[in-house]
Amino acid sequence: MFSHGIMPPMMFGTMILFMLIGFPVAFSLGAVGLFFGVIGIYTGHFDPVFLQALPFRFHGIISNDLLLSIPFFTFMGAILERCGLAEDLLEGTGQLFGKIPGGLAYAVILVGAVLGAITGTVAASVIAMGVISLPIMMRYGYDMRLATGVIAASGTITQLIPPSLVLIVLADQLGRSVGDMYLGAIGPSILQVVIFLLFIVAISLFQPHKMPPIPESAREPMSWKLVSRVLWGMIPSIVLIFLVLGTIGLGLATPTEAGAMGAVGAILLAAMHRRLTWPLVEQAMTSTMRLTAMVVFILIGSTCFSLVFQGMDGARWIEHMLTGLPGGVVGFLIFVNIFVFFLAFFLDFFEIAFIIIPLLAPVASKLGIDLVWFGVLLCVNMQTSFMHPPFGFALFYLRGIAPPEVKSSDIYWGAMPWVLMQVILVIIVIYWPGAVTYWIDTSKVDTTNVKIEIPQIEMPKLDLGIPNFK
Repeated sequence: MFSHGIMPPMMFGTMILFMLIGFPVAFSLGAVGLFFGVIGIYTGHFDPVFLQALPFRFHGIISNDLLLSIPFFTFMGAILERCGLAEDLLEGTGQLFGKIPGGLAYAVILVGAVLGAITGTVAASVIAMGVISLPIMMRYGYDMRLATGVIAASGTITQLIPPSLVLIVLADQLGRSVGDMYLGAIGPSILQVVIFLLFIVAISLFQPHKMPPIPESAREPMSWKLVSRVLWGMIPSIVLIFLVLGTIGLGLATPTEAGAMGAVGAILLAAMHRRLTWPLVEQAMTSTMRLTAMVVFILIGSTCFSLVFQGMDGARWIEHMLTGLPGGVVGFLIFVNIFVFFLAFFLDFFEIAFIIIPLLAPVASKLGIDLVWFGVLLCVNMQTSFMHPPFGFALFYLRGIAPPEVKSSDIYWGAMPWVLMQVILVIIVIYWPGAVTYWIDTSKVDTTNVKIEIPQIEMPKLDLGIPNFK
């Protein structure tokens, strides 16, 4: 562990200690990086000239066009979240499935998937779904653990479904295209929704009393009016999402351009539903500004930390430690997933992406692991940690908006089956990489027979004549 010196583990441990104390992550990373930078100069690990790379790295962060897509997608999600679209979707879908046991649970999962693609953040999805659906489930006699579990699980789908902000950040840190990350996440996100729906089917068959249908007195009669209302709420949003993702996948637009198009489309959708107001736009801009500022500051702090960490031979220390694990690639994947799983209890996905991923990516690449598959796998893992009691952020969000009669124990115990299902998805992705790579174009051009021919251009003769010096 100390074959490359004591400085790398000391630096990493100091960073973890600062975060556990509760010091802001961005400033923790910057402070630790600068402190050990001074130590590194005095101990002779590197020259002071080495730190002159910091301004160039900061300029690279600010001028990175890919990161500009984050505020665009955040603004898009904030507009659609606040314009009442979720309420319309859940109400209409709940009425469609209302006459069967577990109808509201089906609606929560399906609407959660659509809302996850719209909002892009776990907090927004869990809070929106909890505020809307939890009182209705309590009113109609749903088992409390089942109700809270399905709401929290539907919110964490957000992490994986494109256009997720997590996938954008992972693409930037892994050096892969956002389009490939989106395509790779399609298979696992579909599998996740299917696993959740199959669980509801099993409960409705064997324990239907836990999820009774909506009473007939509260149901609307099945009619074209009801169907059209659901379609009016769902189709424009789905069209916008597929338009954004399609332009990225086909190479017609960069993620930044697609994000800008999505932001404009969100404004138009809010206007179509006659809910576009200045307070709504102002709230969306405020939340976008806060999230973007947080991301930039964390990225600046992590850049300072990573530069000094590399100067301390930290990258070689990490590589030596992880490549020497028993089991080869499988052992590495098991260790990394367990490590990220527990780390996600305390850190947000932005912090993990900017701090941990740059340390793990070179090792994964050296072991021959496809980095798109690796990134999607970590994304699935991180969303599992959002659900794990007692530290899961999704459970904290749900506890904050749940009525007082909902016990915390019900929220925690209700989350356990869904955590198990997400762990099953992690195992599936590990042992079936095709779930990620199937949608990605892996065709390679055979360059062995490629010939580069440069045409010979015959230059015209220059006849300048005899110089005249008169």
